[in-house]
Amino acid sequence: MMSRRFPALRARLPRLLLLTTAGLLASAGIAQAAPAASTQPGPACKKGELCLWSQERYGGNAQRFDLRTANPEECIPLPADFEGHSFVNLLSRDVTVYQSKECTTEGDFITYPGGGTYVPGAPFVVRAVKVWE
Repeated sequence: MMSRRFPALRARLPRLLLLTTAGLLASAGIAQAAPAASTQPGPACKKGELCLWSQERYGGNAQRFDLRTANPEECIPLPADFEGHSFVNLLSRDVTVYQSKECTTEGDFITYPGGGTYVPGAPFVVRAVKVWE
C-alpha cells in the first residue's frame, strides 16, 4: 500500500537515509575535533587552587588561592587593583564568588562546585570569594 501512496518517498528514502547518516557522522567528527588543551587555561591553575584572572578567557593578571592562603568560611576580598573576570575552581571545596568586596548578598553572588569548575567569563565582576568547609 505504501508503494502506491508514496512512490516519490519510497524512491528517495535510501538517499535520505544516506544523507542523514553522513550528516550525523560529520557532526560527530566536528565535536570530537575540539582541542582538549582548553582544560588548562592561561597560566596553569593547579589542582587544589582557586585561580582568578583580570580578563575574560583566563587572560591578564592572576590571583591564586589554596587552603594555605584562604581560610574556609571567611570572606576574602581581592586586592584593590584587581577585579576577577574569569576563574577556575580546582579546590576540593565549593567556592562562592561575590560582586561585593564584603561578601554581602546585596550584590550578585554564585557558588561553584569544587573539583574542576571552569568559568571563562564571570557573570559579574568578582571582587571577593569565600571557600566553604
